[in-house]
Amino acid sequence: MIAILMTLLGGYVGWRTASKRGGDRNDKLQYIAVYALLFSILGLFFGVLVDRFN
Repeated sequence: MIAILMTLLGGYVGWRTASKRGGDRNDKLQYIAVYALLFSILGLFFGVLVDRFN
């Protein structure tokens, strides 16, 4: 569940970052993909840590 929420958060952060930089639709989609991927990996890592130490 943490990985899914982090993926959505990463997509939002990517969209906001591209919007602030004045990017077009393709820039926004690229930033969304990259940030969602990075945040999902972090979310997976945190999910494993929570499960391991719980």
